[in-house]
Amino acid sequence: MTKMALSSIRRGLKQAIRHRKRRRVSGLQHLKIVRGSGNVFIDLGFDKVEAENLKMRSDLMIRIVEFHRKSGMTQAAAAKALDLTQPRLNALLKGKIGQFSLDALVNIASRAGLNVRLVVKKAA
Repeated sequence: MTKMALSSIRRGLKQAIRHRKRRRVSGLQHLKIVRGSGNVFIDLGFDKVEAENLKMRSDLMIRIVEFHRKSGMTQAAAAKALDLTQPRLNALLKGKIGQFSLDALVNIASRAGLNVRLVVKKAA
């Protein structure tokens, strides 16, 4: 998930909260706010295994997008540095998560000079 998508979600939540406050004041029905699980993909209804994979992929995509923005490179130059085609880099920058495997994103992040680590713990 890209920063743009996250900021859009945050904006929506802020609007919902403001809307709830207005409705409470006017005595109309209340919005029910439910605390998230910490993984938006679980909250959206994906099964736990797929949600974990999507979360890892989205985290890597966000870091690669940050790398590109901070680098100041054009998409063409960044694509060359990351050993990608420019259309493939564009798909990544647009958050097209379904087009990238976890393995491919680890390789791209490594080429960007990012140190990728996987931490495995027993589920709670």
